[in-house]
Amino acid sequence: MLLRQLTLQNFRNIPWAKLALQGRQTFLLGANGQGKTNLLEAAGFITALRSFRTTDAKLLIAREKREAGLVCVVDHEQRGETELTIKLKPEGRELWCDRERVTKLADHLGRFPTVVFSSQDMLLVRGAPAARRRWLDLTLSAMDADYLRTLQTYHRALAGRNSLLKRGSTDAELNAFEQQLAPAAADLVVQRREGIRELGARLSGYYAQLTPDAEPAGLRYTPSFDGTSTSTWLERWMQGRGRDKQLRATMSGPHRDDFEFMVRQLPAADFASEGQQRSLVLALRLGQAAWFQARSGVRPLLLADDVLGELDPVRRSRFWAAVDPASQIIATGTTVPEADLGEWQIFSVVAGEFTGNSGPMETPGDA
Repeated sequence: MLLRQLTLQNFRNIPWAKLALQGRQTFLLGANGQGKTNLLEAAGFITALRSFRTTDAKLLIAREKREAGLVCVVDHEQRGETELTIKLKPEGRELWCDRERVTKLADHLGRFPTVVFSSQDMLLVRGAPAARRRWLDLTLSAMDADYLRTLQTYHRALAGRNSLLKRGSTDAELNAFEQQLAPAAADLVVQRREGIRELGARLSGYYAQLTPDAEPAGLRYTPSFDGTSTSTWLERWMQGRGRDKQLRATMSGPHRDDFEFMVRQLPAADFASEGQQRSLVLALRLGQAAWFQARSGVRPLLLADDVLGELDPVRRSRFWAAVDPASQIIATGTTVPEADLGEWQIFSVVAGEFTGNSGPMETPGDA
């Protein structure tokens, strides 16, 4: 998939921009805080109508504006030239594909894959489990509408059970929510285990490409409880009811799952160097892109947010060698790319305004 045109209006600090992208390599050049990442965020939004930076879509709308909009024109392997229009409002999102309204997210998932490489990815290794769970859920949901439905079912039932625990409840009331929770929990554990296995295998291969004399690397799933059947989860929550009532929260379930990055069969958060950790998250994203392509048949758009300048020359060179040369990449940075990386279309970014090789980007008055 190739992104050929991107139009934004009132998206974060970008009042208006219309960029025509040429070739496979685009670079957004500018100081920090000017809007480079905001444009990548908009491009990545087309995959699952979710931001890679925030869970609150209202933050994407410019201050004192009632709504934001973006229009993408892509060359698609399966659909040909396709136009996506997204409107963001405080009360929700609206999506059109080739001017036809899309009302079910499940009908959209998996069709327009993007992968973001971000300096914040280091938190996937070092940070709290919630960030890793969110990445895993977004990744699996982007390719599997059934996974998304199961996840939504689980969290609705979990919210109901927690509400009962907070106000006090009978065992019969808890039983009702646990009957909904248990099959969803079992399905999530099975699907997450398989997803981690597949993604870990791809990470291992790319890590070997990125790191000289690479040690074995991978991912290890660490579920809160390894229950793969409805009955085992029902028994688990029955046994934990006393504790849950005392703490007024559900203390066991997929909402407390985690996974670890491993190097030499040791947790990378504790035993890997910073260079190894950077290689691990790059390998994860490269593996994610390959997994997306294998699942969807569509080559993902790669979005690299100010990450390459943080790599040493060896890892930077190996990263570019590992990237699929047929993939389109939009990168950001404060200095121009090295000459040996080929020809780039460069846009300068200042205060939400984009200037390209041929002058300022089109404004509403130019149309």
